Formats: sequence, C-alpha cells, structure tokens
Amino acid sequence: MLKKGVLLALFFWVVFLALVSKSHGARVYLLKVDSAITPATANFIISAISKAQKEGAQALVIELDTPGGLVESTREIVKAMLDSEVPIIVYVSPSGARAASAGAFIVLASHLAAMAPGTHVGAAHPVELSGKADPKVMEKIANDLAAYAKNLAELRGRDQTFAEEMVKKSVSLTEKEALRKGVIEIVAEDLQKLLDEAHGRKVNIKNREVELRLKPYELIRIEEDLKTRVFKVLTNPNLIYFLLMLGLLGLYLEFTNPGAILPGVVGAICLILALFGLSILPVNYAGLALILLAGLLFFLETQVPSHGLLAIGGVISLLLGSLLLFGDNPPWLRVYMPLLYTVAITFSLLFGGTAYLVVKTQRKKPVSGEFSLIGTTGKVIEEVSPKGGKVFVSGEIWSATADEIIPVGEEVLILGKEGLRLKVKKKS
Repeated sequence: MLKKGVLLALFFWVVFLALVSKSHGARVYLLKVDSAITPATANFIISAISKAQKEGAQALVIELDTPGGLVESTREIVKAMLDSEVPIIVYVSPSGARAASAGAFIVLASHLAAMAPGTHVGAAHPVELSGKADPKVMEKIANDLAAYAKNLAELRGRDQTFAEEMVKKSVSLTEKEALRKGVIEIVAEDLQKLLDEAHGRKVNIKNREVELRLKPYELIRIEEDLKTRVFKVLTNPNLIYFLLMLGLLGLYLEFTNPGAILPGVVGAICLILALFGLSILPVNYAGLALILLAGLLFFLETQVPSHGLLAIGGVISLLLGSLLLFGDNPPWLRVYMPLLYTVAITFSLLFGGTAYLVVKTQRKKPVSGEFSLIGTTGKVIEEVSPKGGKVFVSGEIWSATADEIIPVGEEVLILGKEGLRLKVKKKS
C-alpha cells in the first residue's frame, strides 16, 4: 500500500513538472531598435545579448527599423553578435521598416535573418560626415566596408555579391528579393509566424550547429535600462545644441555679473554635458570653435568700447557655428533646422541684450556717492572764492572753492570733490 502511494506521488510530481515546463516553454528575448545606430543603441543591444546569455535564453530577437548610423557603433554590435552563445534572430519589422546602411550589417551578422512584407534592406555606402574627405580615402573606406560585409555574408552563408554591392553601389532589396537572393531566410508577417518558421531550423553558433527549439515559447521583452535612456538623451543632437547654448549663456551671465553663482553653476553643468555628447557624436570642430568665439565676443563687448561691433561679430559667429556644428551629418545626427534657427536667434538676442544692458549700466552716470555730483550744476548762496563759500546742489548745501570770485546767485559747474568741499567754476 505504501509502495503504491509513493508511485502515485511520483507520477503526479512528474506530470506537474511536465506541465510547468510546458507552460513556460522556450525563453525568447525580444528587443526593439527603431532609431539610428549610435553608441546608445550599441550599449542597449550589447547589454541585451549579455542578459540573454546569462539568463539562458533559447533565442534573442532584434526587431529592427533603422536608417543607419555610425560605423564604430555598428562594429561593436556585430562583434557582440558574432561572439554570442545565444542564437540571434534579426527581424526587419514592422511593414514599412528598413535596415539601411548600418542596419544591413546587423542583418548580415545575425544567425537567422527575417523581414516583414513591405520592408527593405541595403544601401550601405559610407558617408564622410565632414564632407571634406579625399575621393581616394572614401574609396578605401568603401573597399574596407565591402570586405567586412562579404566576410559576414560568407560566415553566415549569405549572398556575398549583394553584401559587396550594397556598400559599393548602394544596392537595396525588398523582402522578396532578399529571400530569393539568400540574404535572409524568412519572410514573416508577424512575430508569431517568425518564431513558428524559425522553430526547428539549424544555425551555426561558433562553429557548432544548434537547432532552434522555440515551441512553445515564453516571450520576454527587454526594455531600455536607465543607463541606455540617459545615454540616448545625452547623445541627442537637439539636446546637445541646446545645452551648449544654455551653458555658454550661464557662464556669460556669471562673468558679466560676478557673484551671481547660480548662472555659473548651471552653465558649467550644461556645458560639461554638452561636451560629453559632442565627444561621442561626429561634429565639425570649426563650428564648435565659432560658437565658443561668439561667447567670447559677447563678453568682450561688455569690456571694450566697440560701439556694438563685437556684439554683431558674436551674432554672426554664433549663427555660422550653429549651422556648421552638425551640418554635414545625416538627418538623424543633425539639429532640427527650425529648432536651430529659433535657439540661435533667441540666444543671440539674449547675449546681445545682456551686453547692451551691461554697457548701458557701466556708462550711466553715478546717482550717488562721490562722483554723482561731478558735472552737475548748483547755485551760489554765499560768495565763493579760493578761500571758500557755499553752494546749493541737488537739494543740499555744500562748502565750495573756486579759482575766481563768484558772487551770490550765480550758477556754477561742479568740477570735483576734495573731502567735504566741492571744487566749482562759474557756468559759462
């Protein structure tokens, strides 16, 4: 009887484990990339690959929609993909999405590539962001990237001709063309059909064949962590530009009004954050130099009597620098033009207006203290001579001396002050 009870308990335990195992299924991790390939994107994808490996995922799906991005960031992502122990499925989705430029390299590096209907892949010809590269240098860069793409295609058993032509000739393929040419393995309308199609397929993981077992599956979405979100924000060209302007304005207000403290602290923080972003994104340093020069010219306007010439130079320098700063970058790595003009003009007015007020204040006659009386007029109420006398000035009676004798009732001009006695002369 006891033996039967033990066997029955064991049977129910096995059934329970089977049900639990079935309810969970294969752990499939999913992350979405729907922006340019930047250092922030690279950090997100590499972190996701590491997370999937540590947590024993059966597959990692990267849902991709990108216009392209930076070569170095792409190479970091591809390197992590090639080193991954977890099968990586790159899925160009949803309909209307693209895997252009840098995205095409990520597709080639995947263990399994898929596209949704109405998507395309390719057009990976390199772009020199400075716009001044020698054609021969650009040819060398294109040849290097073409060889890189061909190596990836050969490693994954994909069409090497397309890999080369997408770099050298900017060739792009639709999902049907990519499937026919062997650039991808699956065309799927949605994620469910993708995983159904992927189940049972064999992929090569570091020279060993692995069969994908994805039925049933448990889908785990990977969201951007705080580090990635902060990184993405600080590498946004629009925010970088605004922080740069705000930083310069804060320091400018501090230098023109020493002791204010708050503008200087806020300005320094904004400027450091802006320089952090500028150190990551490709920028034209001539543009940055012009923006910094503009800040210097506005400050000098408050120190040197230039009759507004330095302020005008600052405005011109600021506008030119703003246009050059990200000017030759692709659209996703440039400042939105309406924002650029709005910020540049607004900050030019703020800089110029502040300089005008500072200069006006500096040139204004004193209204109190020793020098406030110099240049004003008064009336003699007791004869003034080199020995002394009395004058009435600005509602007050003062002792005064003059080099001549000035009778009572005459108007006098105040020349200076010696102690408590004014130096005057007859007003002509």
